Amino acid sequence: MRVKWPLLAAVLGVGLSYAAYPYMTLYRLGSAIKSADAATLESLVDWPAVREGIKEDICDLVSEEPDDRSGKELPAFGASFVRGIASSTIDRTVTPQALLAATTAVPANPVPRGADVHVQWAFFDSPTTFLVSLQPSGKSEPIKLEMALRHGAWHVRRVWLPAELLAPGSKT
Repeated sequence: MRVKWPLLAAVLGVGLSYAAYPYMTLYRLGSAIKSADAATLESLVDWPAVREGIKEDICDLVSEEPDDRSGKELPAFGASFVRGIASSTIDRTVTPQALLAATTAVPANPVPRGADVHVQWAFFDSPTTFLVSLQPSGKSEPIKLEMALRHGAWHVRRVWLPAELLAPGSKT
């Protein structure tokens, strides 16, 4: 009987640590953004995967918009052209430094720090996938994050931005 308690305590401790780990990573991510820590952001986000996801979202957004003349989708050449433009722009602008510059810029009507974005929900989608919904102030749609457990660490692997942030000429 005495052997069971330490084993049960160890299993319970590992289980609680595993369940708390993505929330701790999310906290570290928020702290890195608030303190403008680009090195921590670099380590917590899989930037190439996030860039690819945003490129897909922009291409999907453009291809869903009907052409004024025909109402059809973009031809193959047009889709690849948009992908090329989006690709080069996103590769230049979706970086830890650009994220920090965007979050530290002072808006015309400053909102108190901490009230810019709040977590709507965060939960496990699978044992190695954690989903987060963030609601930015003044936006109708949330920003969604997918974190993946890779090599013992949680990393942001995918970001879904609201269409109002992806649309050309949108104001952030």
